[in-house]
Amino acid sequence: MKLTKKQKAYEKELLKIIEERKIMFFSHAFAYTSFSLATAYNHGLEKLETIKEALAKNRASGVTYMLNKWIGSNNATLQIAAMRIISDEELRRSLNQQYIEQTIKEQPLFNIDVKETPDPKSDE
Repeated sequence: MKLTKKQKAYEKELLKIIEERKIMFFSHAFAYTSFSLATAYNHGLEKLETIKEALAKNRASGVTYMLNKWIGSNNATLQIAAMRIISDEELRRSLNQQYIEQTIKEQPLFNIDVKETPDPKSDE
């Protein structure tokens, strides 16, 4: 996608704000920009890979930071929550106090037997 001069300026400003303010969601950046969310959508900034990558990088950093903080905490609840997030299915099952495996069998919910009864008026 070939960007116009104005789009490049908007992109540059938006990337700077995303990086400096550690913005994680596209719509949150516009409290700090000189242009509105509508302007960004009109110029297709939400589709730019540079913007998407910057937001994804901030989200990944935030998740990593919180997980490390939870794991390093003395709070057992936070430690268990972190373990549930990072563990595989088997370990997650063993961490849960209650685990219910749900399976669906392809059976009808109910059977309806239709029995025809003779119409009493037709006997006449």
